[in-house]
Amino acid sequence: MGRFFSCLTRGGSATSKTKDSSEGDHSAGTDEGGAVAAAAVVVELFSSQGCATSPEAELLVSRLGRGDFGLGRPVMVLAYHVDYWDHMGWKDPFGSSQWTVRQKAYVEALKLDTLFTPQVVVQGKAHCVGNDEEALLSSIGAAPPIPAPTLQATFQRPSPDTLRVSITGALRTKVDSNGADVLVALYENGLMTDCPKGENKGRVLSNDFVVRRLEKLCTVKDISAKKTVTGTVNLTLWDSFNSSKCGIAVFVQNKSYHIFGSQNFELPDNL
Repeated sequence: MGRFFSCLTRGGSATSKTKDSSEGDHSAGTDEGGAVAAAAVVVELFSSQGCATSPEAELLVSRLGRGDFGLGRPVMVLAYHVDYWDHMGWKDPFGSSQWTVRQKAYVEALKLDTLFTPQVVVQGKAHCVGNDEEALLSSIGAAPPIPAPTLQATFQRPSPDTLRVSITGALRTKVDSNGADVLVALYENGLMTDCPKGENKGRVLSNDFVVRRLEKLCTVKDISAKKTVTGTVNLTLWDSFNSSKCGIAVFVQNKSYHIFGSQNFELPDNL
């Protein structure tokens, strides 16, 4: 894989509502008695506040996540802020080497030559420059429909700095002997940053769907579409955590990094 970095110019979410359980925990899920809906198309943006062309891509995916384009199918947006632009005068407060590693894995899986921002990956199978609206919408439209998981989620705060997420339900897609990971992402919306240095000097940067934590719930192998999977993850929280600005995304990804199933959960305001 190439070691070149580039900052490039270019060439609505389905959400489950929450309810309080009788035990004081918070739970959310889908109505398993109804017809199985299509899973949201997962759109992953790799971005940086240190890249001059990333703000345009951030605005595009924010609009996408809000459902502004009327695509007629649900979309799940996840924005990962990489850290390889942090030496260019401005250190992205949401940047992480974990997200750089994730992008590198996609570069290898998609047989690309280099890392670049802004980059969008759709369902782990297709990619484009993150601020190319036409290419992004085309990739979403080309993604084949997949049944949505029918998961239930329970949320707890065992300590002030920990969010415990317990998931149970069916993936609604068969997993073969090669296996797949069920991943849980905690993301944050409505972030505003004054940027006094770097390529975006003097700008106020707006970011939504920013992934703050990503953990593996479980690995599954040789299971039917209706088999129940169960798992729990503990997510470390940050000082300014506000559940009303955050959400949980659950998605299934195989060893080739293809995504085949996703479900989004709101967090209760009083969590």
